[in-house]
Parts: sequence; C-alpha cells; structure tokens
Amino acid sequence: MTPFTQNVIEIIRNIPEGKVMTYGQIAGLAGSPRAARQVVRILHSMSKKHRLPWHRVINAKGQIALQDDESYHDQLLSLEAEGIDVGLNGVIDLIKYQWNPSIQELQSDDNFLI
Repeated sequence: MTPFTQNVIEIIRNIPEGKVMTYGQIAGLAGSPRAARQVVRILHSMSKKHRLPWHRVINAKGQIALQDDESYHDQLLSLEAEGIDVGLNGVIDLIKYQWNPSIQELQSDDNFLI
C-alpha cells in the first residue's frame, strides 16, 4: 500500500460522526492536493475492507456526488442519522459540517505517514 493510500484511509477513518470532508481536502492532507479522483478510487475499492465511514466524504461543492440512486440514498440516510442536515440536491453546509483537522492532529496518529 502506498503512503498516500495509507494516509487517505487514516484520514477517512478519523472523520468524526456528524462531520464531512471533501475528496480534494482529503487528497491535500494526504500529501497530493490534485488527487481527489484517487481518493474516490480508494473509497470505492477499500471502504468495506477497512470499514471506512465512506458516507462522510462529499464533493467540493458540498454535495453527495454518487449518481447511483441506491448509493445516493444510503449516503443521505447515513448522514442524516448522524445529525447532518442535507438540503436539496444533496447539498451539505460545509461551514457547519466540514471537519478541518490540522496536519498536527493527523500526525499524532501513528498510522499517518506524512
């Protein structure tokens, strides 16, 4: 597993209940600011194996980005169950719900490699 992939997994694993992060935000904190699509791939391929709270990751516009109706509704219901208000078109208020950890917070996790 690459250090970037390991960092992405650790960041997602640590998103607190009731908070969200964006794909690009995670990519930047993991060490590759332009790798948002790579974060999508990691989520798609490793969420079940690593029991990641995949539903807490949204796009830069603050929206649920999933196109599949079933997955979209799973994410919507999971976020609402954590107390996150989801508006029309799956929009989430990033000012209210976005988690912004510092790099120092992440580095305190022994599994974070940067």
